[in-house]
Amino acid sequence: MRKLSISAALAAALLSASAMAADVRIATEGAYAPWNFMDDSGKVAGFEVELGNEICKRAGVECEWVVNEWDSIIPNLVAGNYDMIMAGMSVTDERKETIMFGDEYTPADPSSFVAASAATIDMANASGLKIGAQGATIQAAYLEANLADGNDILSYESADQSVADLAAGNIDVLLADTSFLEPVVQGSGGALAFVGDKVAIGGGVAAGYRQEDGDLAAKMNAALAEVKADGTLSKLLIEFFEKDLWAEQ
Repeated sequence: MRKLSISAALAAALLSASAMAADVRIATEGAYAPWNFMDDSGKVAGFEVELGNEICKRAGVECEWVVNEWDSIIPNLVAGNYDMIMAGMSVTDERKETIMFGDEYTPADPSSFVAASAATIDMANASGLKIGAQGATIQAAYLEANLADGNDILSYESADQSVADLAAGNIDVLLADTSFLEPVVQGSGGALAFVGDKVAIGGGVAAGYRQEDGDLAAKMNAALAEVKADGTLSKLLIEFFEKDLWAEQ
């Protein structure tokens, strides 16, 4: 009888835990400020976290944030380890072959080159340079396709690592999203500067879903539309980027 009681209690506990499980698990990198980052208390924060929480609230679902390294974030989505991605991910035709994208929540963000302010860099005639980018990004693919001839292309696990190597003088130039690099340059105390022209790569930023999860994507898209329509998205963009990125389109 005692064994039956214990079993019943265990089953009830498991059922309760299951009921409390999040409806939607959202993956982000947690290392790409101001899009997503870890705050001083060790919790994931940033523009996409605030936006994602607002979308979840309006969609009427409980959401849980999962931190995952960038280079495996798509494979782990496909494997079912979470339900969607919000990680500063640009929409590209190549990625569409593997996952489905929701509606864009920021427009296409041009990429920029950054170097030491004291350096003399001519990106129009780049040769003999060490150029870095975060691996598995649209910037890394661009460098391999356009600047690998005559230059050394270096790939990094995270954007922060690439910035650290640039600051240490281990690479000559870094290519990344302009929205990521602007606060980096501003906070460098004049040590870093933009060089060359901006480069248009990829589309806008959107949430990623498994190909078969069209119903979830539609539900979250509807909530995103509300966030756009009432000005909440604009407020979040101004809060984290100091400007409404859509207003510049």
